[in-house]
Amino acid sequence: MSIVIRTLSERVFEIVREQIVTGQLPEDVPIRQDALASDLGVSKIPLREALARLEQEGLLTSQANRGYFVRAMSTGEVDEIYALRLCIEPAAAAYACGVASEQDREKALAAFEALDRAANDSLGDVAVRNRDFHTALVRPGGRLLTTQMVERLSILSERYVVAHLKPAGRNARAHVEHKKLIDSWMARDARQLETLLKEHIEGTLYDLRAQFAATAG
Repeated sequence: MSIVIRTLSERVFEIVREQIVTGQLPEDVPIRQDALASDLGVSKIPLREALARLEQEGLLTSQANRGYFVRAMSTGEVDEIYALRLCIEPAAAAYACGVASEQDREKALAAFEALDRAANDSLGDVAVRNRDFHTALVRPGGRLLTTQMVERLSILSERYVVAHLKPAGRNARAHVEHKKLIDSWMARDARQLETLLKEHIEGTLYDLRAQFAATAG
């Protein structure tokens, strides 16, 4: 029975997470757990477990006697997330490409291909595959803390990745940039990879700042 509950909780977690990442659940409004559990066809137990995990990921906040809320996206948060990514990710990926084993290289290429396929599916799936791809470029470095930080920042980036990809043409541009990244990584061209990854992250940040400014205006 416990295995079934964990499996159900995991599935609920994935569904609610996608609803948050794609904006289906509104920000700063209490999540109506009874209604959400009913919509999902589950009891409140696996839903509560999923919501607690989502709070740990930084997608939700909780308030006493008010329940869970989707955290609002902000320029301040996106600046902080992407500044940290710029400090850590390009150098980490550049190091990793030089020490990656053949198995690591196969996994990185598979992560790119999965991201490429996801572009034709939901943006929620794209966000997850994008995280997997960026982490796959860093993990072969064998630096556990660095990999954990990159993955954590990628998780926090996912709603911003979805927001960034919504305007027309962004998916095509992202594909071109990711293709250049994997080509450089596979070629073990650390210098070019570090430059391209910085440009990729900076370009996304620039676009997101413009989007937030336009919305505020």
